[in-house]
Amino acid sequence: MLLIHIDLRSREPIYEQLVNNIKELIFSGILQPDEKLPSVRELASQLTINPNTIQKAYKELENLGYIYSARGRGNFVMPVDDKSGVKNSVELLKKITELVKEANYVGISKEFIKQIIEDVYRKKIDKGGIE
Repeated sequence: MLLIHIDLRSREPIYEQLVNNIKELIFSGILQPDEKLPSVRELASQLTINPNTIQKAYKELENLGYIYSARGRGNFVMPVDDKSGVKNSVELLKKITELVKEANYVGISKEFIKQIIEDVYRKKIDKGGIE
C-alpha cells in the first residue's frame, strides 16, 4: 500500500496531487526502478477517488518519463538510466537554470542557494531519501 496523502480541500487538482505524491515516493527511493505500481482500481479503492483520476495521473507520470506501462502487466517506475531519464535530466536542468536566474533576480544569494542544495543532498544521504 502506497502512503499517499490527498487533500480534498486543496485547490490543487487531485490528479496533480497524486502525480506529486508518486514523484516524491520515487525521489525518496521508496518506489524503486521497475517496481510495479498499484493497479488503477487498487489505488482508486485505497484512496476512494475516481479511477479516471488515477488513470490521468499515471498517464501524466508516463508522459513525464517517471513511469512506464507494460500492456497487460501494469505500470512500473522508470529506471533512471533509461533514455527518457536523460530527457528528463535535460528538462530539469533547464528548469533549475531558470529558477536560479529568478532567484538571482529577486536577490537570493548564491551562497544561500548552495546551502539549500547541500541541505537537500545531506538529507538524502542521512535518511536514505529526500524529504
